[in-house]
Formats: sequence, structure tokens, C-alpha cells
Amino acid sequence: MKALHRIIEQARATPKRIVLCEGDDPRVLHAAARASQEGIAKITLVGDHAKIHALANTLEIDLDRIALLDPAESTDAELFAQELFALRSPKGMTLEQAKARILDPLCYADMMVRLGHADGSVAGAVRTTAEVVRNAIQIIGVQPSFKLVSSFFLMMLCEPFHSLKGSLIFSDCALVVDPTAEELSEIAMAAADSARQLLMEEPRVAMLSFSTGGSASHAAVDKVTAASRRVKELRPGLAIDGDVQLDAALVAEIAQRKVKGSAVKGNANVLVFPNLDAGNIGYKMAERVGGAVAIGPLLQGLQKPANDLSRGCSAEDIFNVIAVTVVQAQAARI
Repeated sequence: MKALHRIIEQARATPKRIVLCEGDDPRVLHAAARASQEGIAKITLVGDHAKIHALANTLEIDLDRIALLDPAESTDAELFAQELFALRSPKGMTLEQAKARILDPLCYADMMVRLGHADGSVAGAVRTTAEVVRNAIQIIGVQPSFKLVSSFFLMMLCEPFHSLKGSLIFSDCALVVDPTAEELSEIAMAAADSARQLLMEEPRVAMLSFSTGGSASHAAVDKVTAASRRVKELRPGLAIDGDVQLDAALVAEIAQRKVKGSAVKGNANVLVFPNLDAGNIGYKMAERVGGAVAIGPLLQGLQKPANDLSRGCSAEDIFNVIAVTVVQAQAARI
């Protein structure tokens, strides 16, 4: 898994401050300890000190290199609550509500990122995707150049039986159910940025459809072609094909026959799915039937990095997402 190894090595070169808010989960604690020991990140665990210490003792995990913060005992809680109140009072939040909410480790962790006390956050081993994404959007915020936050998976095809080898970005496979053409174009541009950061190569984007070059006439195809057109207008230097079927996106011989004037030439490294049905099915098909390794769902479009985890994740999955979050923070020059 060359791409993953490059990500880990790049993280190790300039480790960033990553905050985790689920330190009373054994998987998170193992991943935090490994990330700290291997020097890919400077880890802070937010939560109940007693619970984290008790679990660490049970698991025989050394916490010497890991910072612990308990929101209930933090001297920054009042400042964080005031910031949260300023953010959310237009939506009806009172100061008392802000003071109560900032005691939630997830909320506290994201406020650390917002105010520069940490460079990125990782959560979702216990908390739901809805909670993780909502807090990230409300507290960390969306990049000014985007209107929405979307997700992607880093897909690794590195086994001997894979005819197509390497790494791909799949987007969006976890968040935006039925994007408009404008939203789909934003997903594509964010995914291209993710490819540049994590694959460390120029993005080659395929806007997937059941049609190639207008071979079918349908509103669903029109959405993809409109999204592709908008991306080309906003990022004229980006290699992008769309509407394009999956085989023409990934097989050079098919692209040569089916895609006139292709910019990607059947060598896509970013696959943008037209809706969440296609994206979710596509990544799980690649993972479960095709034997690909899926890292994610990862978030894109935020002002600072915050990533979600699957609640079925392993300690190794969490370690990998920590490494990705560090590289995203490096790219953001945090």
C-alpha cells in the first residue's frame, strides 16, 4: 500500500497536533498510543481522566507521551463556551446551553481545532457520523471556497490479484444523498484537492454516470454533465471527464474508443459518483467483492481537518485516519 506508506511517512516528517475525544474506547487508546510512539502525531485525548487512566492501566498502555484534557476541569472551558455562544447564538443557543455543550468531549475537541489548540480532530469510533459531521460544520466551519462538506474514501488496490493497482479517491460515499449539479461540482473539486494532498499526484477526475459522452439522454446524465462543465469553468487546468462510465474512466483502451478528446484517458484516480446510492454501493463493492482496502469516510470542505470513523473500525483504521488528518493539516499549513 504505497500511498498509505507515503502518507504515514509524510505525517512523521512534520507531526501535527491531533485531538481524539473517545479515549475510553480501547481501539482509540491503542491507536493514540501507536501514533504517539511512531511519531506521526502529537496526540491529545479529551474525556474523563479517571476512565482513560483506568483503561490504559488495564491495557498496559503508556500515556506519558499523550496529553489528557478533561473539559470539566479545563481552564479553557469558559473561553470555549463564550466562542460557542458567539457562533450559535444566532441559531438560538443561550450562554448556559453553550457552557453545558462545551463539556461534551466531541464539542470541546472541535473547539480546540477551531481556536488553534489542535490541528485536526478524529472521532466516530463511538459517536455517530451525524454527530461528528454536525459538530465539525457548526464549530470548525466550511471552507469559504465551498458551500458544503462532503466525504471520500481512500481506496487501496495493492493485492497481486488486482489488475488495476494503486490508490483511488471515491467521493461522495457517505454524506450527500442526492447532490445538485452545483453540489456535485463542489464534491468533484474537493475530491481533486484530496487526491493532490493524499495521493501526492495530480488529480484525474471521472464524473461517473451510466452514460458516456451523452450516449444516454436522462435528467440524471444532465446533472453530471452540468457539474462537469462547472468544474471545467472554475478549474480549467484540471483533468476531468464527464459524463463517463466506469470502464471508460479506468481502462485506457475503452476510453480511447468511447471518450472523444478525453483529458483522463482511462487513467482516473478520482471517481465522483452521481449520488449516495451509487457511491456507497460502489465503495462497498470494491471493498467486499474487489478486495480493496477502504480508509474513511474522510471529510473534505472544512476549514480545518476533522475526520469521521466507522463505528466498526479497528485500531489500525484509526491510526491510518490519524495519519491522513496530519497530512491534511500539513496541506492546510496549520
